[in-house]
Amino acid sequence: MHARSMLGVVALACLVASGPGGAQEIINLPGEDRHMEVGFEELYRVGSVSGEDWEQFGNVRMVGFDGAGQLYIFDNRADRITVVSPAGRFVRAFGRPGDGPGEFRNPDGLAVMRDGRVVIADIGHRVYHLFDANGDFERRVRMVSEPGELTTTELLPDPGGQAVFSAVGSQTLSVLFGSPVRTVPHTTRPVERVVLTEEVATKDTVADGWLPAGEPSSFPVGNQRTLGLPARKTFGPLMLAGVLPDGSVAFSDSSAYAVKIARLGVGIWRMLKRPLLPIPVTNRVVEAEKQSRLRDALGEGSVLSGVRESPRGRRARALERIEQLEFFDEVSIIRNLKTGWDGEIWVQRHGEDPGDRYGPVDVLAMDGRYLGTFPAGTVRLQTPVRPIGLAAFGPDGLVAFIEEDELDVKTVVVKRLR
Repeated sequence: MHARSMLGVVALACLVASGPGGAQEIINLPGEDRHMEVGFEELYRVGSVSGEDWEQFGNVRMVGFDGAGQLYIFDNRADRITVVSPAGRFVRAFGRPGDGPGEFRNPDGLAVMRDGRVVIADIGHRVYHLFDANGDFERRVRMVSEPGELTTTELLPDPGGQAVFSAVGSQTLSVLFGSPVRTVPHTTRPVERVVLTEEVATKDTVADGWLPAGEPSSFPVGNQRTLGLPARKTFGPLMLAGVLPDGSVAFSDSSAYAVKIARLGVGIWRMLKRPLLPIPVTNRVVEAEKQSRLRDALGEGSVLSGVRESPRGRRARALERIEQLEFFDEVSIIRNLKTGWDGEIWVQRHGEDPGDRYGPVDVLAMDGRYLGTFPAGTVRLQTPVRPIGLAAFGPDGLVAFIEEDELDVKTVVVKRLR
């Protein structure tokens, strides 16, 4: 078994040192699932090619809620943020392409603060745009990254409102335009707090996540090999993070079932674990994953330069990609993680098929209680690679799902968790 995985199966019932002046509490959760029934009440849905003009979205990239329950929809094809009332009605829209104040060149990240202020990460301008609660542009804050570096833009709002969090490795890589790609080698995948109070953003490390040897620090964008980066190993441990109401960050960085909770200035102070074992990656598992990916690729019906690709060409291209896959030595248990406004930690495990990343969803409390499990097939958490599923939590049990029809038209469905 991989050495890191032993963290998930060794029973630790004591406090162990985690840094100067701090201690790390290990909480061992039950091994057996306690199933919960799904209780989502649909409130409204927006997004339709036949709907109102304001809800004809190009591509719903991200969504978020403010403290009043208003929904913010980030359309990165139209470079626009649309605000929807708790009743599902249009409130306002702001943002557009351009080089002026509050205009975007290549926006790719959204953070909604609880008071309604909005932060947009703009790769083209290499800045964070800050908007007030009325959607009016306030100012820009320059990114820390230098031209040619790879940066990450999936932002987690700080409940305090003066910063955003970013977990390196939990987001898609984005190339800062304007110079050749220059990568900075990483030995860890840090959880960072990005402060936005000055003209240039500053970063503080909350905790250092584990980065397996030879793994890239973030998700790939396009063909990773063309950027000179190592390929991410299939089934390898992901870096997954969510922010809790007290400003702590819950994250998972290993192939074991271990959710770590860290706070700035303290580091990791609590770990929640379940005695679940990662599945070894055998030849049979590898072959099943390749066949599954081939079936998915052949069903896409891709279009190149306006001409639909032939089945033979599509198959050849898919086989070439599949044969380049590299595999981790075991299937990481945790495949996704999100946090709710009341401190719940939602953890999606893989399914019975090791290649199925949409298995059961455990709900944990930040104080270490196991609340229960939604069975596989009932709840799907949104992933950075394919943003379909439960995408955002809000106040008073609000949740937003992104759905997609057979024509790739995205709809945002707001429900209340009962």
